[in-house]
Amino acid sequence: MEKNKELAIKLITDKINNKTYYTFEEISLQTGYHVKYLFKLQKEIKNGTIKLTHGNKNKKSYNAISEEEKEKIKYLYSKSSASIRKFARFYSKRSYSCIYNIVHDIKRKNG
Repeated sequence: MEKNKELAIKLITDKINNKTYYTFEEISLQTGYHVKYLFKLQKEIKNGTIKLTHGNKNKKSYNAISEEEKEKIKYLYSKSSASIRKFARFYSKRSYSCIYNIVHDIKRKNG
């Protein structure tokens, strides 16, 4: 079931204002959210701190690789004659898949 936050907020607001007699279990079934989360939403509605979007939306991941490090990996790999797997073991700061994607990007651009 797809979760519907707008509907959950509307139903909880109606419940707070005594416009509906739905239980939290019934609201949970309609919206797809767990009852504990609905209680959290109710608290946020009462405090006026409710947000429809997640706070981390459109933020860069804290462990995302920087362009500077990508360029360093590209440079080191271009000077190396090792396979991607051996190079990934040598450059142990990042995972094999991360290094593979960066190196594969080089090969794609060079044709």
